[in-house]
Amino acid sequence: MIESVLLPVICIGALSVLFGALLGFSAKKFAVKTNPKAEEIKNILPGVNCGGCGFAGCAIFAEAVVKETASYKGCPAGGASTAVKIAETMGIDPVVSARKVAFIKCNGLDDNVKRNYIYDGPRSCVAASQLATSGNKACTYGCIGLASCKNACPFDAIKIIDSIAVVDSKKCTACGKCIEVCPKKIIEIVPDISKVRVSCNSRDNGRLVRINCRAGCIGCTVCQKNCPAGAIIIKDSLASIDYEKCTSCLICVNKCPTRAIMVLQ
Repeated sequence: MIESVLLPVICIGALSVLFGALLGFSAKKFAVKTNPKAEEIKNILPGVNCGGCGFAGCAIFAEAVVKETASYKGCPAGGASTAVKIAETMGIDPVVSARKVAFIKCNGLDDNVKRNYIYDGPRSCVAASQLATSGNKACTYGCIGLASCKNACPFDAIKIIDSIAVVDSKKCTACGKCIEVCPKKIIEIVPDISKVRVSCNSRDNGRLVRINCRAGCIGCTVCQKNCPAGAIIIKDSLASIDYEKCTSCLICVNKCPTRAIMVLQ
């Protein structure tokens, strides 16, 4: 009776030892060797795995840097300081560009924009943009304000204030996650050093812009004509700034009749 009970136990124990040995052998035989330099770079990275570098995670990005299939400057979350450390690890002289941040091209605050109706649907910009009116705001180019970008931001750098999204430049890493989810495509990456911004995305003619939003760009060309650096151009009734030419003289800010051009604090 005892032998009939012990035999299965012994067999199971023996099989467990055998399978354990096989798994241990397989783990050593087929283990993926990590480049020590890649491990160093991974430890330098912030470890948030935000995907802003274009890779699925920090470890994969680190491997790509070592293989020279990714730039040492490719981590937006880490910024310039991280890029310098990675370059030193790689034994190269760092050349770091100016810090960049995301900017929402809209000033359609509650007091500025006209509304067609009260929206009571899903709290999603994508869902609201599927409606015939592309949201409840009269301007079909502006921020819907239902927090899709805020929810996508891994750094808590976006807040919804008076029905539009606003970026906290101190927290923003320019990872681009907000750009991916915005159905209106009103978010762009700009140099943080320049605080002059065109806070509008409308391509409507000036008369219609005035009807829909009192803070919109009307394409009057006043800013373009008065910019001494030639940094502003008007295309499709909308002003845009060439930040490589802009000197932040603020003439455009003072001349803009609708205050669509502003200085961020």
